[in-house]
Amino acid sequence: MDASLRKENLMNFTRSSPSDRGEAVLNLVFQAAEHFSGMEELVRETEARAQSICKSAVERAQIAEKRLEVAENARREVINEAERKLQDASNALITAEARIAAAEDKVTALEFRAQSLEAQLQEAKQALLQVEEAIRERLLNDKKYNVSRQIAKELALL
Repeated sequence: MDASLRKENLMNFTRSSPSDRGEAVLNLVFQAAEHFSGMEELVRETEARAQSICKSAVERAQIAEKRLEVAENARREVINEAERKLQDASNALITAEARIAAAEDKVTALEFRAQSLEAQLQEAKQALLQVEEAIRERLLNDKKYNVSRQIAKELALL
């Protein structure tokens, strides 16, 4: 500590008159009052700063809560939209699977129909061959008959 500062804080206890002592006590009381006033001012300033810091912290917390709420709402919207799209995709998949199954059933039915038609075609070809054979035999028989008749006629003329 500085020497002059130490001197101010020390009281001279030498013998002095009662009025000097009263004045010294009064000076000490005034100094103590000034010291307490300074401390009170410091406390008020500290309290004001603390209140300001608290108010600022509360405001920041409220802003953070609002941001959090906005972010949470946005997250919920994204999740809901994703769920809707997933449901739409699931429905589209179910529809597509049903259409595929129906198309496969039609293909199977058409394959059976094609096999049946092929069998009918083979039967028709076979029947046509039989008809052609019958016509050939008949024509050949008719030709032989006509040739035989003609030969018989010619022989009869001779």
